Amino acid sequence: MENIEQKIHQLPKYLQQEVIDFIEFLIKKRIHKKKGKPGLAWIGGLKEYRGKYNSLELQKKALEWRD
Repeated sequence: MENIEQKIHQLPKYLQQEVIDFIEFLIKKRIHKKKGKPGLAWIGGLKEYRGKYNSLELQKKALEWRD
C-alpha cells in the first residue's frame, strides 16, 4: 500500500484528487445494497381478461395499454 501512496504523491494535486475520486467511485460501485423482495401486487391484475384473450394477445394488449 505504501507504494501506491508514493505514486499518488508523485502526481500533481489535481490528478491526486482525480485518483481519490476514482477510488471512491470504485468503493461505491462495489457496495451491494440489500434488495428487498419484489412486490407481487400485480398478480391477478389482468384476471378479468383471461377469457377474452390468449396469452399472446394479452401481451400485445398490455403493450398497447402502457402507451
